[in-house]
Amino acid sequence: MIVIKSEKELNLMREAGRIVAETHRLMKQAIVPGVTTAELDRIADAFIRSQGAVPSFKGYNGFPASICASTNEELVHGFPGPRKLVEGDIISIDIGAQYQGYHGDSAWTYGVGQISDEAQRLLDVTEASLYAGLELVRPDVRLFTVSHGIQKVIEDAGFSVVREYVGHGVGAALHEEPQIPNYGAPDRGPRLKPGMTLAIEPMVNVGERYVKTLSDNWTVVTVDGSLCAHFEHTIAVTEDGYEILTRA
Repeated sequence: MIVIKSEKELNLMREAGRIVAETHRLMKQAIVPGVTTAELDRIADAFIRSQGAVPSFKGYNGFPASICASTNEELVHGFPGPRKLVEGDIISIDIGAQYQGYHGDSAWTYGVGQISDEAQRLLDVTEASLYAGLELVRPDVRLFTVSHGIQKVIEDAGFSVVREYVGHGVGAALHEEPQIPNYGAPDRGPRLKPGMTLAIEPMVNVGERYVKTLSDNWTVVTVDGSLCAHFEHTIAVTEDGYEILTRA
């Protein structure tokens, strides 16, 4: 069942989204060569709590940190730790905040200092695919039309769409129905309705689409070791389109 949110619920999600967006602003400033991913986690955790919210991810199914910090060939669910970022790295930061029972969820991939042309193109294409999908969101559009729009941008650029991980509904639960793949045939899937709240999140590999999970049972990496990127916004479907709830 896809939950339709009331205006009161949407207002709580707007506040959760604001907190997530402002946490991303802090991450963008803090991501420099030499910083550790554990330091980024501490900064995010402290800010989220200072806003009267709690990190959505900490303790979620046993996840040990407040953010996911995934570098280079790591796609999602990377643990923050002692690793120091170096010039040329890329890092995906996934942030969730729960405010008065409702979640905001957003991921962004950042360059560390000067990055390669290939890495920059990956970031540009993945971000563009997110917004291409969002531009298709409006009432009565079928969900996989959005998925198809994302896939087309990615594959037209010569990159690969990860199949195993998808976007999702979000609200009182961090993960709600529906699941939102980043690929698919248009004009299929449930029809979008005002009040639906969705976390849309393309995940893109430079090389082949295949990924695997490391022995920590969380960190997901590309099988071929190629770079990957992850961009995500929480949105609400409106009467005439969409509203980004996690806009930075």
